[in-house]
Amino acid sequence: MKARLKWVEGVCFMGETGSGHAVVMDGAPEGGGRNLGPRPMELVLLGTAGCTSYDVITILKKARQDVRDCWVEIESERAGEDPKVFTKIHFHFVVVGHGVKPESVERAIHLSAEKYCSASIMLAKTAQITHDFEIREED
Repeated sequence: MKARLKWVEGVCFMGETGSGHAVVMDGAPEGGGRNLGPRPMELVLLGTAGCTSYDVITILKKARQDVRDCWVEIESERAGEDPKVFTKIHFHFVVVGHGVKPESVERAIHLSAEKYCSASIMLAKTAQITHDFEIREED
């Protein structure tokens, strides 16, 4: 996997992934930025949520669960001193569908956290990671 990052100005950077997608990262105005894009650590959280959500949806689909929508809400805490690593991360999954079994969702989240999601397994080296979920029946 490769990526490229180019400094634009101030604390603004343009990243390009190996697959050819671009993203702007910037800091807050009080830190010298212009708030033109997300902070790098916000992207770490979003990337991790994407990684684990991909796993959860894939596992639920293989289990023949009728999932119509899914999102994950993330809350995190970081260390107060440098390096300001994540110390706590909580993932709250909301799964919407028809007749989705709680045990299937629990299993999918567990498999992602313990076996498949490289990003969350890596972050677990510094952060306490917790998960919960709710299932909403689609109208």
